[in-house]
Amino acid sequence: MKRIAETIVKLRTLFLTIWVVAFVLLGYFALDLPSLLQGDGFRTDGEYEQVQEILTEDFDRPESTILVLFESADEEKIEETLSDIESLDIATSIQSPLEMDSMYKEDTAYAAVHFDQESTELKGEIEEIRNITKETDGVTLTGEPVITEDINKASQEDLKNAELIGLPFALVILLLAFGTITASLLPLIIGGFTVVAGFGFLAIAGDSISLSVFILNIAPMIGLALSIDFALLFINRYREELTKQSIDDALATTIQTAGRSIIFSAVCVFIGLGAMSIIDVDIFLNIALGGTVVITLAVLTSLTLLPAMLRLLGPRINKFRVLPAEKDTIPKWRAFAKGIMKRPVMTAVLSFVILAIGIIPVTNMNVSIPTIDALPESYDSRSAYETIEETFLSDSESTIYAVTEQDIDWLSEEGLEEMKAHVEDYSSPDIVDSVDSLYSAADVETAEELYGALQNPQTKEALQPAIDQFIADDKLLLPANLTVAGNSDEAQELAREWKEEEALIGGQPAFNQEIYDEIFDKLPAVLTIIIVSTFFILMLAFRSILIPIKAILMNILGLASTFGILVWLFQGGHLGLNEADIALILPVIVFSLVFGLSMDYEVFLISRIREFYLESGDNEFSTVEGVANTSKIITSAALIMIVITGAFAFTGVVPVKQIGIGIAIAIFIDATIIRLLLVPSLMKLFGGWNWWFPFSRNK
Repeated sequence: MKRIAETIVKLRTLFLTIWVVAFVLLGYFALDLPSLLQGDGFRTDGEYEQVQEILTEDFDRPESTILVLFESADEEKIEETLSDIESLDIATSIQSPLEMDSMYKEDTAYAAVHFDQESTELKGEIEEIRNITKETDGVTLTGEPVITEDINKASQEDLKNAELIGLPFALVILLLAFGTITASLLPLIIGGFTVVAGFGFLAIAGDSISLSVFILNIAPMIGLALSIDFALLFINRYREELTKQSIDDALATTIQTAGRSIIFSAVCVFIGLGAMSIIDVDIFLNIALGGTVVITLAVLTSLTLLPAMLRLLGPRINKFRVLPAEKDTIPKWRAFAKGIMKRPVMTAVLSFVILAIGIIPVTNMNVSIPTIDALPESYDSRSAYETIEETFLSDSESTIYAVTEQDIDWLSEEGLEEMKAHVEDYSSPDIVDSVDSLYSAADVETAEELYGALQNPQTKEALQPAIDQFIADDKLLLPANLTVAGNSDEAQELAREWKEEEALIGGQPAFNQEIYDEIFDKLPAVLTIIIVSTFFILMLAFRSILIPIKAILMNILGLASTFGILVWLFQGGHLGLNEADIALILPVIVFSLVFGLSMDYEVFLISRIREFYLESGDNEFSTVEGVANTSKIITSAALIMIVITGAFAFTGVVPVKQIGIGIAIAIFIDATIIRLLLVPSLMKLFGGWNWWFPFSRNK
């Protein structure tokens, strides 16, 4: 590490030049990132995707659909609007409420505009149709393509709002920590370089892979918070060394010491991101990719760009002081730690009780895949979709599409017998209301009747649209209409059972089942990778068995309490929040990220305690001094993380809001209850056992 540090200091001008050029070039690509984002990321390779492809390619079902809601509608307005949309010549077909009674109720109606493109490719088409509908009162666009586009817009607006809230608070914290404007602005500059460069790399990657709209918020949330934290740690150590050494020597020492901590912290977060990526759902792969990119850049900017800027500034790092020179806070923290040492049992019990109270609501956690409720209520596309749902659709119904492929002529007598058998099989479960088929279209009961009817050319011609609807070469499509919602346990279990048979199963129940199964089947492996890797890293770092076990258990308790508080906040609708289920992605993302982030504080604290222990051999003295010497910087770093991620509490996209609040709460619990109360009290209670390690001679 010493040689690396010396090389970085020596080549500082080159690094500064490279970063400035990279910032300009990557900033150019970064501007295109929002336009490259596609969908919400809830996609996995499975039968649902296969069935969707078959429906589009073999059964001429539309690839995507825009819905046009008419309120206080009259036939003339509907006909004129749809005629104008049809004249654009961009849709494959349009279903009009004037031709389908089920799409028209009293003075409310909706039309379906179908396309043979994916919903993420319709930005231009949405704009063209909006130019028509915005001129007419009571006409609103909605549907998946429009909602996806609006979530993208909301994410961009949320990012701006979070930056406007979080960055000023971060600057205040940095001013309190450093006292000078120059030192306080540097971490923000490093954060800006990290996020812009990260967006640039992601935009380049977006040309070849699908990126979720949520990455627009989550990647900068992680990158900005960590890069500012890293810079805070680096500058703090550099200023200490500057009082004892020359500028170059101070930089080299800081890179060797603070740099090692930064790299270790990044490795811990990389473990969480790597573990998350084994879940084959696009949003987890996106966050793992985005997180890896911005954290790698945060490390590189902290260890190359920041030293170059510090060397350029020289002693001017302490210019423009706005607060008096900081007083030594170590005596106050030492007194605090000694107070914990005097009452370790009471402190530990109180801490566990507080965490347990937070954990209680976890038993009522409801997780769900974000749908229309992810979009802020202020967006017209959300209110329009909810109006269509309430007026025309039932939220307690869903459809499973079963596609059977056999080497058989489905219109032969044998084929019709086979078709009838499939219809009867799919009709048998209690939650199946009906199964659409050629039999229901022809209104006949037996294969003999249907076969006979098909021998009549006129009857067959009349039934040809139905034949095309259910049969394509050797494929048979049977939609099963359920009396339960697609996200219900019953619908998912039925999809799971039918997938054990020969048919391919699609529809909303299959989509939900595949996403849930992929996450919950892989979750034990994700947790195992994170916990086992963390244990061995901490064990080797501190040459102790007990310290990593305690750290892991305390992290799990802290995160469980975090999830309980989130349930109370969101499912309970407290503190002004709208009631909402917990986003399915939240537990995995928050656990994977925070487990690594909190290890940063653990390592920083325990490393100092161990330094004192190796010098003195006194566990209590070492704990007190470790807490006294690290609490200020840990508190400052935690506050930075809290204000940057917590700023997303004031955003509109619900899953992002939940993730931001979740990380902020978890870091708050970790930096207060765990680091300041539980760690020192348990260090006192376990005494010399903290440092027991087989075949080692720790003092």
